[in-house]
Amino acid sequence: MKPLAPDLWIRKYPLSILGTEHGRTVTVIRVSSGKLILHSMAPFSAEDLAAIQGLGEPAWLVEAMLLHDTYAAEGPKHFPGLPFLGPPGFSEIVKFPVDPLLPVPAEWEGEVRVIRLQGAPKLEEHLFLHVPSRTLIVADLIFNFPEDETGWDRFFHRHIAGFRRYPGTSRIFRWFVSDKEAFRRSLEEVLEWDFDRIIPGHGEVIESGGKELLRRAMRDAGFL
Repeated sequence: MKPLAPDLWIRKYPLSILGTEHGRTVTVIRVSSGKLILHSMAPFSAEDLAAIQGLGEPAWLVEAMLLHDTYAAEGPKHFPGLPFLGPPGFSEIVKFPVDPLLPVPAEWEGEVRVIRLQGAPKLEEHLFLHVPSRTLIVADLIFNFPEDETGWDRFFHRHIAGFRRYPGTSRIFRWFVSDKEAFRRSLEEVLEWDFDRIIPGHGEVIESGGKELLRRAMRDAGFL
Protein backbone atom coordinates (compact mmCIF):
# COMPACT_ATOMS: atom_id res chain seq x y z
CA MET A 1 0.00 0.00 0.00
CA LYS A 2 1.36 3.42 -0.95
CA PRO A 3 0.84 6.09 1.74
CA LEU A 4 -0.41 9.46 0.49
CA ALA A 5 -1.17 11.12 3.84
CA PRO A 6 -1.78 10.05 7.43
CA ASP A 7 -4.52 7.40 7.41
CA LEU A 8 -4.74 7.34 3.60
CA TRP A 9 -3.23 4.76 1.20
CA ILE A 10 -3.68 3.58 -2.38
CA ARG A 11 -2.82 0.45 -4.36
CA LYS A 12 -3.01 0.26 -8.15
CA TYR A 13 -4.17 -2.80 -10.08
CA PRO A 14 -4.33 -3.59 -13.80
CA LEU A 15 -7.67 -3.30 -15.57
CA SER A 16 -7.94 -3.70 -19.34
CA ILE A 17 -10.93 -2.37 -21.26
CA LEU A 18 -11.17 -3.14 -25.00
CA GLY A 19 -7.43 -3.65 -25.16
CA THR A 20 -6.52 -0.44 -23.36
CA GLU A 21 -5.01 -0.15 -19.91
CA HIS A 22 -7.36 1.78 -17.62
CA GLY A 23 -6.06 0.49 -14.30
CA ARG A 24 -7.97 0.46 -11.03
CA THR A 25 -7.00 2.38 -7.91
CA VAL A 26 -8.04 1.05 -4.51
CA THR A 27 -8.06 3.61 -1.72
CA VAL A 28 -7.84 2.68 1.97
CA ILE A 29 -8.97 5.18 4.60
CA ARG A 30 -8.43 4.66 8.32
CA VAL A 31 -10.86 6.52 10.56
CA SER A 32 -10.03 7.51 14.11
CA SER A 33 -11.52 4.30 15.54
CA GLY A 34 -8.77 2.40 13.72
CA LYS A 35 -11.26 0.83 11.32
CA LEU A 36 -10.67 0.81 7.57
CA ILE A 37 -12.77 1.82 4.59
CA LEU A 38 -11.79 -0.03 1.39
CA HIS A 39 -12.86 2.13 -1.54
CA SER A 40 -13.02 0.06 -4.77
CA MET A 41 -12.43 -3.65 -5.02
CA ALA A 42 -9.65 -5.43 -6.92
CA PRO A 43 -8.14 -8.91 -7.38
CA PHE A 44 -6.49 -8.85 -3.96
CA SER A 45 -3.53 -11.19 -3.42
CA ALA A 46 -2.63 -12.78 -0.10
CA GLU A 47 0.12 -10.17 0.25
CA ASP A 48 -2.38 -7.38 -0.40
CA LEU A 49 -4.72 -8.71 2.25
CA ALA A 50 -1.93 -8.90 4.78
CA ALA A 51 -0.84 -5.35 3.98
CA ILE A 52 -4.39 -4.04 4.37
CA GLN A 53 -4.91 -5.85 7.66
CA GLY A 54 -1.63 -4.41 8.87
CA LEU A 55 -3.11 -0.91 8.57
CA GLY A 56 -6.10 -1.49 10.83
CA GLU A 57 -9.35 -3.39 11.06
CA PRO A 58 -11.17 -3.71 7.70
CA ALA A 59 -14.73 -2.62 8.43
CA TRP A 60 -16.46 -1.35 5.25
CA LEU A 61 -16.23 -2.25 1.57
CA VAL A 62 -17.23 0.40 -0.97
CA GLU A 63 -17.99 0.72 -4.66
CA ALA A 64 -19.04 4.24 -5.53
CA MET A 65 -20.86 3.93 -8.87
CA LEU A 66 -22.96 1.46 -10.85
CA LEU A 67 -20.34 0.83 -13.54
CA HIS A 68 -17.73 -0.28 -10.98
CA ASP A 69 -18.91 -3.88 -10.68
CA THR A 70 -15.93 -5.58 -12.38
CA TYR A 71 -14.16 -6.64 -9.19
CA ALA A 72 -17.01 -6.12 -6.73
CA ALA A 73 -17.28 -9.82 -5.82
CA GLU A 74 -13.67 -9.77 -4.61
CA GLY A 75 -14.83 -7.86 -1.54
CA PRO A 76 -17.18 -10.43 0.01
CA LYS A 77 -14.85 -13.20 -1.16
CA HIS A 78 -11.88 -11.90 0.81
CA PHE A 79 -13.69 -9.99 3.57
CA PRO A 80 -16.78 -12.10 4.33
CA GLY A 81 -19.31 -10.56 6.65
CA LEU A 82 -18.23 -6.95 6.23
CA PRO A 83 -20.89 -4.44 5.17
CA PHE A 84 -20.66 -3.63 1.47
CA LEU A 85 -21.76 -0.08 0.66
CA GLY A 86 -22.78 1.00 -2.83
CA PRO A 87 -25.10 3.20 -4.88
CA PRO A 88 -28.81 2.55 -5.36
CA GLY A 89 -29.37 -0.41 -7.67
CA PHE A 90 -25.89 -1.90 -7.21
CA SER A 91 -27.13 -5.04 -5.47
CA GLU A 92 -29.22 -5.92 -8.54
CA ILE A 93 -26.08 -5.75 -10.68
CA VAL A 94 -23.73 -7.72 -8.41
CA LYS A 95 -26.33 -10.15 -7.02
CA PHE A 96 -25.37 -9.81 -3.36
CA PRO A 97 -26.63 -7.53 -0.56
CA VAL A 98 -25.42 -3.93 -0.69
CA ASP A 99 -26.07 -1.26 1.93
CA PRO A 100 -26.59 2.41 1.00
CA LEU A 101 -23.69 4.86 1.03
CA LEU A 102 -25.88 7.57 2.53
CA PRO A 103 -26.25 8.43 5.29
CA VAL A 104 -22.63 7.65 6.13
CA PRO A 105 -21.84 5.40 9.11
CA ALA A 106 -21.61 7.28 12.40
CA GLU A 107 -17.91 6.42 12.75
CA TRP A 108 -17.17 8.41 9.58
CA GLU A 109 -18.67 11.65 10.87
CA GLY A 110 -16.27 14.57 10.63
CA GLU A 111 -13.68 12.48 8.77
CA VAL A 112 -15.30 11.21 5.59
CA ARG A 113 -18.01 12.97 3.60
CA VAL A 114 -20.00 11.49 0.72
CA ILE A 115 -22.15 13.15 -1.92
CA ARG A 116 -24.33 11.59 -4.62
CA LEU A 117 -23.97 13.26 -8.01
CA GLN A 118 -27.54 14.02 -9.06
CA GLY A 119 -28.76 13.91 -12.63
CA ALA A 120 -27.02 10.71 -13.82
CA PRO A 121 -29.17 7.76 -12.65
CA LYS A 122 -27.39 5.22 -14.87
CA LEU A 123 -24.13 6.07 -13.10
CA GLU A 124 -25.10 7.00 -9.54
CA GLU A 125 -21.55 8.11 -8.80
CA HIS A 126 -20.81 9.09 -5.20
CA LEU A 127 -17.77 11.22 -4.38
CA PHE A 128 -15.82 10.84 -1.13
CA LEU A 129 -13.90 13.49 0.77
CA HIS A 130 -11.25 12.47 3.28
CA VAL A 131 -11.48 15.59 5.39
CA PRO A 132 -8.17 15.39 7.34
CA SER A 133 -6.03 15.08 4.21
CA ARG A 134 -8.21 17.30 1.98
CA THR A 135 -8.46 14.48 -0.56
CA LEU A 136 -11.35 13.96 -3.00
CA ILE A 137 -11.86 10.35 -4.16
CA VAL A 138 -13.72 9.77 -7.41
CA ALA A 139 -14.64 6.75 -9.52
CA ASP A 140 -15.25 7.77 -13.17
CA LEU A 141 -16.07 11.47 -12.91
CA ILE A 142 -12.57 12.25 -14.16
CA PHE A 143 -9.73 10.13 -15.49
CA ASN A 144 -6.11 11.22 -15.33
CA PHE A 145 -4.03 9.16 -17.74
CA PRO A 146 -0.47 10.17 -18.66
CA GLU A 147 -0.24 12.86 -21.31
CA ASP A 148 2.48 10.89 -23.10
CA GLU A 149 0.27 7.89 -23.92
CA THR A 150 1.05 6.22 -27.23
CA GLY A 151 -0.41 3.66 -29.62
CA TRP A 152 -3.83 2.12 -29.10
CA ASP A 153 -4.17 3.53 -25.57
CA ARG A 154 -3.81 7.08 -26.86
CA PHE A 155 -6.06 6.55 -29.88
CA PHE A 156 -8.80 4.88 -27.82
CA HIS A 157 -8.75 7.40 -24.99
CA ARG A 158 -8.56 10.46 -27.21
CA HIS A 159 -10.79 9.52 -30.15
CA ILE A 160 -13.20 6.88 -28.84
CA ALA A 161 -13.49 7.67 -25.13
CA GLY A 162 -13.34 11.35 -26.04
CA PHE A 163 -10.81 12.68 -23.54
CA ARG A 164 -9.80 16.14 -24.70
CA ARG A 165 -7.11 16.59 -22.06
CA TYR A 166 -6.32 15.26 -18.59
CA PRO A 167 -7.84 15.25 -16.13
CA GLY A 168 -10.96 14.81 -18.20
CA THR A 169 -14.40 13.25 -18.42
CA SER A 170 -15.17 10.44 -20.85
CA ARG A 171 -17.70 10.66 -23.64
CA ILE A 172 -19.80 7.86 -22.14
CA PHE A 173 -19.96 9.64 -18.79
CA ARG A 174 -21.14 12.81 -20.53
CA TRP A 175 -23.81 10.82 -22.40
CA PHE A 176 -25.16 9.40 -19.15
CA VAL A 177 -25.80 12.78 -17.54
CA SER A 178 -29.50 13.19 -18.29
CA ASP A 179 -30.23 16.23 -16.08
CA LYS A 180 -27.39 18.70 -16.49
CA GLU A 181 -28.88 21.26 -14.13
CA ALA A 182 -29.14 18.77 -11.26
CA PHE A 183 -25.64 17.52 -12.05
CA ARG A 184 -24.29 21.08 -12.07
CA ARG A 185 -25.81 21.76 -8.64
CA SER A 186 -24.07 18.66 -7.24
CA LEU A 187 -20.76 19.77 -8.73
CA GLU A 188 -21.10 23.22 -7.23
CA GLU A 189 -21.61 21.63 -3.82
CA VAL A 190 -18.51 19.47 -4.31
CA LEU A 191 -16.48 22.51 -5.34
CA GLU A 192 -17.38 24.16 -2.05
CA TRP A 193 -15.59 21.35 -0.20
CA ASP A 194 -12.04 21.88 1.03
CA PHE A 195 -9.82 19.58 -1.05
CA ASP A 196 -6.56 19.82 -2.94
CA ARG A 197 -5.60 16.23 -3.82
CA ILE A 198 -7.77 14.01 -6.07
CA ILE A 199 -7.58 10.23 -6.31
CA PRO A 200 -9.24 9.11 -9.57
CA GLY A 201 -10.47 5.56 -9.94
CA HIS A 202 -8.37 5.32 -13.11
CA GLY A 203 -5.08 7.08 -13.77
CA GLU A 204 -2.61 9.12 -11.80
CA VAL A 205 -3.23 10.84 -8.46
CA ILE A 206 -3.51 14.63 -8.68
CA GLU A 207 -1.39 15.64 -5.71
CA SER A 208 -2.17 19.37 -5.68
CA GLY A 209 -4.33 21.92 -7.45
CA GLY A 210 -7.11 19.36 -7.71
CA LYS A 211 -10.01 21.72 -7.18
CA GLU A 212 -9.09 23.99 -10.08
CA LEU A 213 -8.29 21.03 -12.33
CA LEU A 214 -11.67 19.49 -11.52
CA ARG A 215 -13.37 22.80 -12.26
CA ARG A 216 -11.53 23.00 -15.60
CA ALA A 217 -12.50 19.43 -16.50
CA MET A 218 -16.15 20.10 -15.70
CA ARG A 219 -16.08 23.22 -17.88
CA ASP A 220 -14.49 21.22 -20.71
CA ALA A 221 -17.32 18.69 -20.38
CA GLY A 222 -19.97 21.41 -20.52
CA PHE A 223 -21.24 20.88 -16.99
CA LEU A 224 -20.21 24.29 -15.59
